[in-house]
Amino acid sequence: MSRKKKVKEEMRTDAWIATFADTMTLLLTFFVLLYSFSTVDAAKFKQIASSLQSVLTGESGKSVLETSVKSGETPLVGEGVTTTTTTTTTTSNTNTEDIYKKVQNFIKNKKLEATVIIKSDDRGVIIQLRENIIFKSGNAEIIDKSKSVLSSINALIATFPNDIVIEGHTDNIPISNAKYKNNWQLSSDRALSVLEYFVTSKGQTHPERFKSIAYGQYQPIVANNSDKNRALNRRVNILIVADQKGDNTK
Repeated sequence: MSRKKKVKEEMRTDAWIATFADTMTLLLTFFVLLYSFSTVDAAKFKQIASSLQSVLTGESGKSVLETSVKSGETPLVGEGVTTTTTTTTTTSNTNTEDIYKKVQNFIKNKKLEATVIIKSDDRGVIIQLRENIIFKSGNAEIIDKSKSVLSSINALIATFPNDIVIEGHTDNIPISNAKYKNNWQLSSDRALSVLEYFVTSKGQTHPERFKSIAYGQYQPIVANNSDKNRALNRRVNILIVADQKGDNTK
């Protein structure tokens, strides 16, 4: 064997295998890194893998490019994400202005202007009833002639989803009889009587909306310096609670 031939045989080695293995390892690491940055849905990945297998083995079926994969919730890498906006409909309380207009029209249609007063504040709309309309002096039992008025108001408040607060108020003349020791008790019983009329007698379907509050003589609307003014302070308010601030100038 010539020397030249021996040199060529000695130069033949398997050193390239190490370089090739390093390159494959680096490529694998690179693709694993790319995969770690993505989110792949298992169902979609399985379907893609099945399509690849069909193409590589020569089996019939859709190719990878023809396959439209829409199962699962997470998009494949590179797939556009469609954002869907879901509109949630909730029953919200009516605001003060809307309540006021509705109450005003109702009172006018029922011809109750001489019986009730409509007001509004930052809590909502107030239907104010004078004491002599629904109670006898020093008593918390609803008189029969007032029940038609309360029945109409009951029908009105049943049309609102809002909370209803019944407020009892008195004048500043002290009361002390066999049933009531003070104005707190009288105003409390009057508010509760109206609440029970709406909920128990008239069967309001959502009694959890209702509550009563006793203010006694401590929230007068005018000074208690005359019989006329004291009569104005003796009242029961039916507050329809609003979810938005209203106009207080009404």
